[in-house]
Amino acid sequence: MDHSAHHTSTTHGHAAQQAHGGASWGMAAKATLHCLTGCAIGEILGMVIGTALMWGNVQTMVLAIALAFVFGYSFTLFAVRRAGLNWKSAVKVALAADTVSIAVMELVDNGIIALTPGAMDAHLSDALFWAALLGGFAVAFVITTPVNKWMIGRGKGHAVVHAYH
Repeated sequence: MDHSAHHTSTTHGHAAQQAHGGASWGMAAKATLHCLTGCAIGEILGMVIGTALMWGNVQTMVLAIALAFVFGYSFTLFAVRRAGLNWKSAVKVALAADTVSIAVMELVDNGIIALTPGAMDAHLSDALFWAALLGGFAVAFVITTPVNKWMIGRGKGHAVVHAYH
């Protein structure tokens, strides 16, 4: 198959899909899973580092959230760099694609952890810590997927990355 024809039909397909009511749930779920993966790696790494350094809850959570954004952005950044974008353009695409998705995910996930009795004081070896964290990720996925669907359907969020795939 001619790649230029495929790119044109794919781009046209996304534009037609957006004009007819937005993104599919599958596309939104894939975009959300992409963000969730980066967030999970960053958050778990932040929790491990903060715990190892015997930091308090606030410092550990700030580190975990910062690393969630770093890893979340990096997945998109390196993907669009491989597609040929220069660093400046790649950073702009990553920021446009992921900021809202990561922010919603982090707000929901960390809110659940903070509101789960005992979770903030649980250790990495405690089942409560992992249950709250994984439960927070699951709820964040459910809440963030419709946000991503809405954004992609309007040509925002992960829709900006589709031109580079």
